[in-house]
Amino acid sequence: MTDRTTVHVMRHGEVHNPDGILYGRLPDFHLSDRGRAQAERVASWLAARDIVYVVASPLERAQETSAPIAAHHGLAVDTDDELIESENVFQGEKVSPGDGALRDPRNWWHLRNPRLPSWGEPYTEIAARMRRAVERARIKAAGHEAVCVSHQLPVETLRRSMTGAKLHHFPTRRLCNLASVTSFYFDGDDYAGWGYTELAGK
Repeated sequence: MTDRTTVHVMRHGEVHNPDGILYGRLPDFHLSDRGRAQAERVASWLAARDIVYVVASPLERAQETSAPIAAHHGLAVDTDDELIESENVFQGEKVSPGDGALRDPRNWWHLRNPRLPSWGEPYTEIAARMRRAVERARIKAAGHEAVCVSHQLPVETLRRSMTGAKLHHFPTRRLCNLASVTSFYFDGDDYAGWGYTELAGK
């Protein structure tokens, strides 16, 4: 009989971002009050699970999301740099429809190849580092469960890679809402399936 291991990969909760910028890897972006409530809700949901390892991206919002999960299980939060947000040339700018960054012709070069994508870290590189992080967590939690806290695009790219889907996609079609949990199941070393849970709304 093989050991069953589950690695839960969670997107962090809502961030306090009154200026509405793409904060990316910038420091000092913390959870909002709603984001902290989302993290607590997921921590309560996971409290009865067999969690033996909690690890997070080094960015504050991921560390803050992981803290109540670890606390419920009497664990410390480990940090894995490969769970970090993806690189993006528009970091620090407003990129929502109608905002200046995407309307500026000087930025259009960065939009030339959405399949790569040309505005940031290649999907293939995101998938590779996220799979390495999940594998490390799987080994740490062998026969039990682990939680990895990361960011929307890395989690979405990981799921697509694990399930054999195309990595490029429309951002509006991501299955990775705030504080959602994408779980990957392993029988021994072998990937056996996945699931998705959303407790905190969009």
